[in-house]
Amino acid sequence: MTQSNNIPLGIILMIATTFVFAIQDGLSRHLAGEYNVLMIVMIRYWFFAAFVMAIAKRQAGGLRAAAKTSQPLVQITRGITLALEICIMVAAFTLLGLVESHAVFTCYPLLVAALSGPVLGEHVGWRRWAAIGVGFVGVVIILKPGVGVFDVRALIPLAAALMFAFYGLLTRYAARRDSSATSFFWTGTVGGLTMTAIGLWYWEPMTAVDWGWMICLCLTGVTGHWLLIRCYEAAEASAVQPFAYLQLVFASLIGISLFGEKISPNVAIGCVIIVAAGLFTFWRERRQG
Repeated sequence: MTQSNNIPLGIILMIATTFVFAIQDGLSRHLAGEYNVLMIVMIRYWFFAAFVMAIAKRQAGGLRAAAKTSQPLVQITRGITLALEICIMVAAFTLLGLVESHAVFTCYPLLVAALSGPVLGEHVGWRRWAAIGVGFVGVVIILKPGVGVFDVRALIPLAAALMFAFYGLLTRYAARRDSSATSFFWTGTVGGLTMTAIGLWYWEPMTAVDWGWMICLCLTGVTGHWLLIRCYEAAEASAVQPFAYLQLVFASLIGISLFGEKISPNVAIGCVIIVAAGLFTFWRERRQG
């Protein structure tokens, strides 16, 4: 099937995706504040795995075709990495809040750009290296080491960003031989199995109200991934990817309005620098592509 390139529709779908994922993050922050993070992510993955398998069944060849890969180790590593990254990021929400966690995590496209050279052998020119350097100045401004007592907790979303960048690089590597449908299938199923093996040990009874929030969390996860699939079907990734930064805006609004979080000046300045550097790297990649 030839991919269309309806950029206006793609942008609308990406904005909707970021909004739904921001709601998911808010729900994760609430539930992980009341229950064990590993259990919350496990239940979320059960729904995600079921969604992935339902999508695979509807494709030509069904589950067997979706699961077929010549690089199972790469796909398994991808799935485990993403599952663990989500656990770390949700933990960051409870420790730092949505605003600061997303502010630091926003640097992950710069990490992808920086690591794409040594890991994938892609060419990274001096302009993109300069943008990466500027972006990490923004990260340092947010972390503000040396000013008062450095908060070690700020390194948690940075670790999540590094893991997500590694997951992104593995996804690019896997795409050389596997279809996006195959990678999507392995992401959901491997993540579901990984979180079940870990999360069952931390099961806690939930109240009826929180089960309602849990169902909402699972639905937002499925809806967000469905919107993202539709987005990339509608338009090429390079055209819509810059709008993914809106998740930072939406998540910050949720953090401020519902959880009483605040945006400190250093976080605001650092975010502006990181986003500007990230948009420049996207522009360079699209121009060279």
